[in-house]
Order: sequence, then structure tokens, then C-alpha cells
Amino acid sequence: MNTQGPFADLCVLELASVLAGPQVGQFFAELGAEVLKIESPAGDVTRTWKTTAETAAPQVTSHASVSAYFAASNWGKQSLVLDLTTAAGQARLHVLASTADIVLASYKPGDAEKLKADYASLSAKNPRLIYGHLTGYGPDNARAGYDAVLQAEAGFMFLNAAGPAHPPQKMPVAMVDLLAAHQLKEGLLTALFQRERTGLGALVHVSLLDSALSALANQAATFLVTGYDPKPMGSGHPSIVPYGTVYRSANGRQLVLAVGSDGQFRQLCTALNQAAWATDSRFATNAARVQHRAELERLLTDCIAAANSDELLAELERRAVPAGAVRSVGEALAHPSAAAMLLPGAAGLRTVAFHSSEWEVAAQLSAPPALSKPSHSDE
Repeated sequence: MNTQGPFADLCVLELASVLAGPQVGQFFAELGAEVLKIESPAGDVTRTWKTTAETAAPQVTSHASVSAYFAASNWGKQSLVLDLTTAAGQARLHVLASTADIVLASYKPGDAEKLKADYASLSAKNPRLIYGHLTGYGPDNARAGYDAVLQAEAGFMFLNAAGPAHPPQKMPVAMVDLLAAHQLKEGLLTALFQRERTGLGALVHVSLLDSALSALANQAATFLVTGYDPKPMGSGHPSIVPYGTVYRSANGRQLVLAVGSDGQFRQLCTALNQAAWATDSRFATNAARVQHRAELERLLTDCIAAANSDELLAELERRAVPAGAVRSVGEALAHPSAAAMLLPGAAGLRTVAFHSSEWEVAAQLSAPPALSKPSHSDE
């Protein structure tokens, strides 16, 4: 195992807060970079986002300023409080940026310039600086971006409804923030690669809106190619059947199928002792199954309701038919397959790492930092 990590010589200044930017900061920390989280005197707002389970048991974490939400994205970092509304705070930031490799920011357009924390200001004395900037709607729109609003505006809440007669519903995690974080990582890695060739840094900009729209993938393509506006289907798939529907077995366990080929469907039919379905003209091909979705789903619902989920899932795995049990979050994290992704407990905290690879750095990360106190010169 390599204990240094590919970014052992990188210095990252994290001016970003909440989720997307800090996710990128922890990505670099897990791969060996030194990440300095620069916070306002009030600290990252997610330090205060505690669930009722946390407030009912305050001893869960060692520091009152560290919530579970904050802990999800801030391992392996050091905290430094700077008041960037002051000349002293700005001067300290400029000193730090003069030797940094990457700056992560999530200011509304125009705000970084007011704080002298923008790319032009910070790169003036450090042309190798790579500046990753997250905004809600792009560099020319000062509107603040919030994940739930973007999920609504980009079509995700509409599509995530249980059906046409059900209300729109957001996803249970901030998916747009997470998508934007991944896109920013890609941009920063590309900029690092380019810097090796040119010796120059770059401004990398990612917006939540662009990230959300690009992630509509096949749903967007359906509209652009056919003009058909996709409708909510619950967890079903518009062009593959059976795929995503939840079935309840005889022993009460819920499961899903992800049958993507006709060969897999034939194996499913054999596992369910329904060989005739595989040659039925309504179901023999995926195109036919999509056309006759309702009939097939009724048959599957009744058939699986009479089966033992454990026995059926074992048989489906043996036949290479994609299927799985519906698990709670606790069940998913307790499963042996998740063990390699869990960071060791530290200061009463645990979280899921972003990496499980030959790099052993993540296992050595320090716990999410408590909010530091500003020095007198920075106040």
C-alpha cells in the first residue's frame, strides 16, 4: 500500500462551504494533499446542521462545532478562521495563496472580488494557482444556488415523483451538489495535468445548474431526440423493463430487478419457473416488454410475492441476473461490502470515504476539525 498518495505535495485552500466544495477538498485530502479550510468567524454553516438524533445525544461528537453533516465532507483538513471582510484577513489569505496549488471557492458572482479572494487577485503573485469556483447559475448570474431549488428547476423533482398523480419529490441527499463536486474534480484534475505541460494555473468554473442539466442524461436525450417530455414513473425505467420497480417477497423483503438484456430476462423467467414468459411475444424482447410494461409488472409482482427473497436473490445471482434487496442506510453501511469505504472512528466520528484503492492515505486522515479561533491579527 502507498501511504503518501499522489497529491502529497499539493496545498489546497478551501474557501468553499456547505457540501460541493468541501467534498472536493476531502477528495484531495484523501489522496494526500494538505487542505486548509478557511472559514469565516461564524464557521461553515453546516457545523450547525444537526439532526434531532445529534441534539438528543450531544456526546456523539467530541466538538460542539462538528455536526454529522459537517463530518461527511471535512476529514483530513485543518481549520483556519479568517475574517475576509478585513484588510488583515485578506492579507493573510494572499500570503497563503502565494504558495498554494489550488483554491476552492463557492462565492456568488461578484462576492469574491469584494473580498479580494477572486482568481485575478490571488493568481497575480502565483501564476501556477488553479482556482476552482462553484456557482449556482454561472459567472454572470448573482443568484445563490441551493440544491433543493436546483433539483426542482432542473427537472429532477418532477421525474422523482412516484407517478404522474403524485407530488414532485427531491432526492434524499443533495445530489446536485454532489454532481457539481464531481464535475469540479474533473476540471481541477484536467487543470493540474495541463499545468504540468505549461507551468500555468487556470480558472475552473462549475455551476450547479450546468451540472444538474448535464446529469439528466437519457431523460434529456429523450426530449431532445423525440420531443417527448419524460413523465414521472416512480423507480421504473422509461426504456428498460423490468428495471427499478420494487417488489415485495413472501417473507416481506423488498427487492429490485435491473434486467438490461433479453438474455438476462430469459434467466429471470427460468429462476421464477416461468419459462413461457421468455417466448411470449409480449415479453420476448425489451421493446415488447416496454410496450407491455403493465402486464409484465403485474405478473412479476404476483410471482415474486410468493417467493422467498433470500432464495430468489441467491438464484438470480447464480444466473447473473442483476437484482438486489432494498436496504436501509444502516443496513447498507453494515454490509461487509461497505467495510473498505468506512473511515476509522476518530473523535467519536465515522464517515464514508471517497476512495477505496491502493492509496492508504484515507485511513490515516485526521477527524474533521473543530472551528479554530482567529488570531488577534486576523480579527
